[in-house]
Amino acid sequence: MIYLDNAASTRPAEEVLAAMAEAARDLYANPAAAHPAGAAAARALEAARAQVAAALEVEPEELVFTSGGTEADAMGVLGAARAARGRHLVVTAFEHPAVMRAIDALAADGFTVDRVAPAASGVVSVEAVVEAVRPDTALVAVMLVQNELGTVQPVAEIARRLAQRPRRPHLHVDAVQGFGLMRLRPRALGADTVALSAHKLHGPRGAGALWVRPGARLQPLWVAGGQERGRRGGTENLAAAIGFGQAARLARLSLDAGAGQAVAELRDRLEAAAVAAVAGARSTVTGATAAERAPHIASLAFPGLPAEPLLHALEARGVMASAGSACASRLAGPSPALKAIGVDDRTGVLRFSLSRETTAAEVEGAVAALTDAAREVGGGTTFPLANRAARG
Repeated sequence: MIYLDNAASTRPAEEVLAAMAEAARDLYANPAAAHPAGAAAARALEAARAQVAAALEVEPEELVFTSGGTEADAMGVLGAARAARGRHLVVTAFEHPAVMRAIDALAADGFTVDRVAPAASGVVSVEAVVEAVRPDTALVAVMLVQNELGTVQPVAEIARRLAQRPRRPHLHVDAVQGFGLMRLRPRALGADTVALSAHKLHGPRGAGALWVRPGARLQPLWVAGGQERGRRGGTENLAAAIGFGQAARLARLSLDAGAGQAVAELRDRLEAAAVAAVAGARSTVTGATAAERAPHIASLAFPGLPAEPLLHALEARGVMASAGSACASRLAGPSPALKAIGVDDRTGVLRFSLSRETTAAEVEGAVAALTDAAREVGGGTTFPLANRAARG
């Protein structure tokens, strides 16, 4: 199997699995318990928090452990909006469903929403976002890396412009796809809350975190025993948090060793080979600059070829990719991200997402499989696939 769906989920690192197994076996006491076993669990929890914080260059107490990126997004969006005075929201039109569903819930509660469309390059305009902000805007939500397209959004510049306003709204950033193969410094972004997920960087599923800027106002989604400094009630998933800590530590080491650049070079090789091998194929985000792209995501468009049959033909050849976000793959209708950048319905789009474990041989094997799959889905034609309809 050639696994190129790492934007959906990565394989947990062996060090992560070993640390989680040890924690599940030995640290079974409740971290809130006052006895020595509970204190040992609490120390392990805070050590994991410190590992994630070190990778982000923030203070440990600024992190709230969650059940994953979806809860972190919900906490950042719902918690900030409900704690604010305004009743207006600004969001990009191609946010992850975790953010969009939270925005929809607020709209049902009476908030008004402006959805800012990106350019055809897959990058949202700073001016468009800032101009949508009103005096009563409670929240602006802009993701760091668009999960289907791989484009990096100008979050820091948006934050700088928002800071110039007399009444600055809360800025929430979904950085789930940005943590692991890119340097992520929430303070440098200028955000108020930043959502993170462990399983995108070789950590466990069901583990995430929300970075909260000191002084940012959030209403907890629920309250219980006062865990996470009163910001998230409920006994912490210690083994998952420890796995997240190990994954963050390993990601930091791999970045220091140049993993991000190495993955970007493999992505470029995959794109160039696919475009050369399949007539009519192109990058979905051709207009985006190198600085506006995350290193691990290649979004490729195939005019005249439907995505689903092409994806199944790849799967039959042992290549795992996706036709969009795994979190929305079972939802009916076209991808909101592809609609937002004007991709034609007759154009199939596949996402190939790499990790630091991806090899050059796997990239070559994937391109060979893609070439065969395109020939099969295209009916064995040798002329450019984009012209199939004209040829009958």
